[in-house]
Amino acid sequence: MTLESTVKNLIEKPIKALGYTDVDVKFVRESNTNYLRVMVDKDDEVIGLDEIVKVNDLISPLLDDADLIQTNYVLDVTTFGAEKAIDVAKLEKYVGKYINVHLTHPYKGLNIIEGTLESVDNDKVVISYREKTRLIKCEIVRSTIDKARLAIKF
Repeated sequence: MTLESTVKNLIEKPIKALGYTDVDVKFVRESNTNYLRVMVDKDDEVIGLDEIVKVNDLISPLLDDADLIQTNYVLDVTTFGAEKAIDVAKLEKYVGKYINVHLTHPYKGLNIIEGTLESVDNDKVVISYREKTRLIKCEIVRSTIDKARLAIKF
């Protein structure tokens, strides 16, 4: 078992008890400093700094007590980011959000569509996107969505 999986096994259950849906752990060395990166996520919710501090305060004593890492390190609790990947099976939770989807079968010549997720059902997804100054609503077969992520609207 790797250090990362051991740490994840230790902290995942208490973090999920706080309502988080995903936890990932990475142990990396950057610029002569070791970092234990713990990334947390809540479906369709923005995670604020206060919540990051709460997670840090929860897991710091657990890590200290377990004493799994025998070298100095910095605990870095963070989120998956503003453009985090979305599980295509959970698209319903992101209705109203600005997203980017990659398609296996192009829609009107487009492999990637970025816009507001209007609606989702079992077979189709409706996304409104801008083409120059026009707002276009497209209906996509759900099974043609290969990947999806949140996007930042400029």
